[in-house]
Amino acid sequence: MPNLLDPVTRHAAASPARIALRTDTEPWTYADLYDASLRYAGALSAEGLGTGDRVLLVAPSLPEFVVAYMGIQALGGIVVTVNTMSTAAEIEYYLTDSGTRLVIGWHGLGTAVADVARAVGIPHWFLRPGARVDAAQIPVVVDRPATDTAAILYTSGTTGKPKGAQLTVGNLLAAGEIASTVGRATAADRTGTGLPLFHVFGQASVMMSTFTSGGSLSLLGRFTPDGMIDMMRRDDLTMMVGVPTMWNAMLHAAGDADAADFAHLRVAVSGGASLPGEIARSFEARFGCTILEGYGLTETTALGTFNDVDRGGKIGFVGGAVPRLEVDIRDPKGSPCPAGTVGEVYIKGETVMKGYWNRPDATAAAITTDGWFRTGDLGEFDTDNDLRIVDRLKDLIIRGGYNVYPGEVEEVLYQHPDIIEAAVVGVPDDHYGEEVMAVVTRRPGSELTDQEIEAWSREKLSAYKIPRIVRFVDQLPKGATGKILKRDIDRNDPRKASA
Repeated sequence: MPNLLDPVTRHAAASPARIALRTDTEPWTYADLYDASLRYAGALSAEGLGTGDRVLLVAPSLPEFVVAYMGIQALGGIVVTVNTMSTAAEIEYYLTDSGTRLVIGWHGLGTAVADVARAVGIPHWFLRPGARVDAAQIPVVVDRPATDTAAILYTSGTTGKPKGAQLTVGNLLAAGEIASTVGRATAADRTGTGLPLFHVFGQASVMMSTFTSGGSLSLLGRFTPDGMIDMMRRDDLTMMVGVPTMWNAMLHAAGDADAADFAHLRVAVSGGASLPGEIARSFEARFGCTILEGYGLTETTALGTFNDVDRGGKIGFVGGAVPRLEVDIRDPKGSPCPAGTVGEVYIKGETVMKGYWNRPDATAAAITTDGWFRTGDLGEFDTDNDLRIVDRLKDLIIRGGYNVYPGEVEEVLYQHPDIIEAAVVGVPDDHYGEEVMAVVTRRPGSELTDQEIEAWSREKLSAYKIPRIVRFVDQLPKGATGKILKRDIDRNDPRKASA
């Protein structure tokens, strides 16, 4: 039976001196990672933890995160990875909802995590540099059924409390194998990311994929555009993985970087949110680098579709279904939609979660009896069976009876030379039911007005899609991966506030 540590175990035995992890300090070999993980598992075992016990892990993207994560796996435990920016109330909810037996927090985060653990009577450990523990290695890595829950990742729902998606040993191993296959990854690849490993994208698509292929993973503990470019130069990255806001930030703050800096980069992968076409085009024009977009969710272990590496990217599309998964588009009655027709995206296959932790009703609502996961995303296939994500079903704006897809409007706004970032949402309107509002970040020094934005949109959009309300902000709210959080945008109509 398998264990999530298996890829590391395999490479530690075959090529112990091969580099597994890189930072701006000393690299970690596969042998280093394997030994440290088993020693950490030994410390957990000495604490009385074992198979099936939940351990809450709060740490940034550092080698120590990986050691603690893999140590929990080696012991047969369940890791609950959460955002390092979580509030005390959120931490308390996660650890009580999951039934956590131990909390591990990175020492650099201060005492906030420890204080919450102490308040509810749960033991807490500080995770320190080197992940050093005073314990012997466990003698044997625990074999587990592929259906065992290996990780619980809480999804940030728009209503109600977050739900814990149970990702199994089989889900995460399959995700690593599939992502490695579609990325054509080999042991010679040097992958780098500024993504948080506590998020499914970094955890499954990047970390597990890298360990599956036996390549090295360069980690940026805190994303900055200059830091990402410096890491690419320092480590001669062949693969880079990020979200749209990261590519956009690099594009606007790259200093003297040019195409020569990206010459050795074989694959650039974007996910987590739709990549505006203008960002993809501008990035390729400046750096000569094509960004390949993929699509997946926490509940599908980050996988679903991906643009073919050999064929290259198709702007506006997230590619076809990856191996071992099926993707379908269905209408509100659950019937398949033909190419060119928008419907809800369904996904089925080896990476679909086991279910939501202690939420049988929510699981039944999300996964059909024959195993299809309802994503809540709207999309359509083209004649090549490539998927285009139109929008989140819940983000659809209905203005005067007409459907407005925010992504389509955002795509037009990103083409304006004075707009750096944009998010489009619906706000209540007495006459139309909903009105279209654009929340925009301007280029420094720009005096762009709402009237100019409306005029720009009028040239490219039907009248009912034009944002009649424009709000300028210094920055848009973002989550840990850099994804724009529309649920945190103030949707009060500024016209009424000033009336």
